[in-house]
Amino acid sequence: MKTLRLDSPAWMGIVNVTPDSFSDGGRFLEPSAAIEYALRLIEEGADIIDLGGESTRPGSESVSAEEELYRILPVLRQLRKCQPDVPISVDTTKAAVARETLAAGADIINDVSGLSDPEMITVLREMGAGYCLMHTRGIPKTMQDDPQYDDVVGEVFEFLKNRREMLIESGIKPETIAVDPGLGFGKRLEHNWQLVENIAYFHRLGAPILVGHSRKRFIAERFADRDLGTRLVSRQLIERGIHVLRVHEMCHRH
Repeated sequence: MKTLRLDSPAWMGIVNVTPDSFSDGGRFLEPSAAIEYALRLIEEGADIIDLGGESTRPGSESVSAEEELYRILPVLRQLRKCQPDVPISVDTTKAAVARETLAAGADIINDVSGLSDPEMITVLREMGAGYCLMHTRGIPKTMQDDPQYDDVVGEVFEFLKNRREMLIESGIKPETIAVDPGLGFGKRLEHNWQLVENIAYFHRLGAPILVGHSRKRFIAERFADRDLGTRLVSRQLIERGIHVLRVHEMCHRH
C-alpha cells in the first residue's frame, strides 16, 4: 500500500460514477468519462482520487454491492493502469465492495457510514488498507429528517474517538486511519458551521482529519456561489491544519 505524506494539505478529487449524486450525478456514469475526468483532476493537482459508485446525498436510495462494483471496477482498473502511483480511494460502506476494489488496486476505503458493516474490520485487517472513518447519523435516505445534538462538536468527537479506538483494538494500525466529521451527514446547517468553526478541536484525536465540504448545502446558505464558498471554507480548513480536503474541482486549491 502507498504512503501518503500529510505535512502539507492533500487534495482528494471526487469522481462519482453514479446517476444521482447531488453535484455531478450522471456526468461520469460512462467509465471513459469518469477516467478522463479523474486524469484531469490529477493533472490539475489532485493527490488522491475518490471513486464513488453509490450516491449518499440526502434522500438517496442505496444500491447493491453488485451494482456498485459494476460501476466502479472498470474505472478503477483503467485508472490504476494509467496512474500506478496516485492513491485511489473508494467511497463505500460495504465490506464486499471494499474487498473487491482493494484487490483491484484501490488503496483507501472512505466509509461514510462510520463502520456500519461489521465485516469491514476483517477486510481492512486482511488487506492492510487506509481507512477513513466518518461520523454520520442514520442512513442517507432519512439522515436529514430531524437531526438533534446537545453538543455537536463533542458528540461527533466522542463517536470518532470510540470507533477509532475500537478499530485499533481490532488490529487496525493507527497510522492507516483518518477521521472525518461528516459535514452534511445527519446535521443541520448550524451543526455544519459549528463543526467547521471548531474543526481544530479534532486534532486531539491524534489522527489525520479529512473534510468533505465541497458544494454542500450549508455552503449555499452563506454563499450565492457554491464554488466560491467552497474555496473560502477550504482556506479556513487549511489555516486550522486539516490534512485532506475532498473537493469536486482542483480550482478550490487556489
